[in-house]
Amino acid sequence: MARADSVGGSFFLSGEECLRVPHFGLGGAISRPGCSCLPVCGRLRAMGFLPSDESERSDAVLFAERLVFGPLLFQGVVSLRRRGVLQKLLRRGGEGATLETLLGELELSRYGLTVLLEAGLAAGVLQVDDEGVYRLARVGLLFERDPMTIANLDFVADVCYRAAAHLDASLDSGEARGLRELSDEENVYQALSTLPEPAKTSWFAFDHFYSDRAFKDLVPRLSARAPKQVLDVGANTGRFACALLAADERVRVTLADLPNQLAVARRELEERGLSARAHFHPIDLLSPELSLPEGFDVIWMSQLLCCFGEEDVLRILRAAARALGPGGELWIVDTFWDRQKQRAAAVTLMGTSLYFTTVANGRGRMYDSATMLRLAQEAGLSVKSVEDSLGLGHSCIVCGSAR
Repeated sequence: MARADSVGGSFFLSGEECLRVPHFGLGGAISRPGCSCLPVCGRLRAMGFLPSDESERSDAVLFAERLVFGPLLFQGVVSLRRRGVLQKLLRRGGEGATLETLLGELELSRYGLTVLLEAGLAAGVLQVDDEGVYRLARVGLLFERDPMTIANLDFVADVCYRAAAHLDASLDSGEARGLRELSDEENVYQALSTLPEPAKTSWFAFDHFYSDRAFKDLVPRLSARAPKQVLDVGANTGRFACALLAADERVRVTLADLPNQLAVARRELEERGLSARAHFHPIDLLSPELSLPEGFDVIWMSQLLCCFGEEDVLRILRAAARALGPGGELWIVDTFWDRQKQRAAAVTLMGTSLYFTTVANGRGRMYDSATMLRLAQEAGLSVKSVEDSLGLGHSCIVCGSAR
């Protein structure tokens, strides 16, 4: 049975069942091949990214038009949620509500409510019967009850939407030109502590939604190794350090990140009474003279390497390989689109890559595992194990030094 902490299960969770909803030709559940050495084309075919009879029979015109009008329909769904229309229909359940009923309960003009309801029909989040009674479709239920869908919606609406218009400029320049919609900083990581609202809240809610669930699975595994010293590279707000320090009274954690992020992490640890076993190491991972402190049992990189282009990933991994001592391990934790059990998860990750292009720094992306494994080996690391289906679709690559 699938594990689930959202309505009907999550697209990212492991198991035999999934939430099957219409995805305009994207299909339902698939099974990810268990062998990590399966040829890439096998993985692509399993997730439906290569031609098949099923995809050729799909309604290509409908799918194309929903893509064409997708930006407008997306904003319509955002308004339906934030103006309370979806919530009103959720509370009414199977009874539903007519346009007239909703007009009496919402602060919307007849025109405004009409175009939003019709956008909801076009987007597949609403249904209407011959009596003019509107109800939530199963897709619409996700926008009110599924935490993952809500986190993704807010992230795209508040962080990515306006920035996406700068995609071509970002591709041509190699810089995240869309970030100018939110900040004058060079990259989003320097801007995190000063992002305007609601972008700041939505960014951290999106990031923490996935990482927190991975930590629940990974902290016990790491604690079982009984490490005494852990280096958390790219510590962000200190969520992992807090989880590990709270779970294991023997361990000490050094958090390495940009100074502004370390200030946030320090406050988080102090508020939780965990700062006594924490140390803070300012670092710029883009520095040409990058080096990592040595003497750690485990170097931890969670949702970090996706933030960088391949050349920088290789440089960071080489620094980790140099810093690893005898018996030391590097734990790489991330979501790789080719290791997802369901196609919807892979689609989500590929879409997130365009956030890195337009908002983050113009170079990062959600990697496939084959690329990450190759870079690890090129960096002088020996891959010891790969474990999938952690949290909401994370994988953990454990490496040692090849020296």
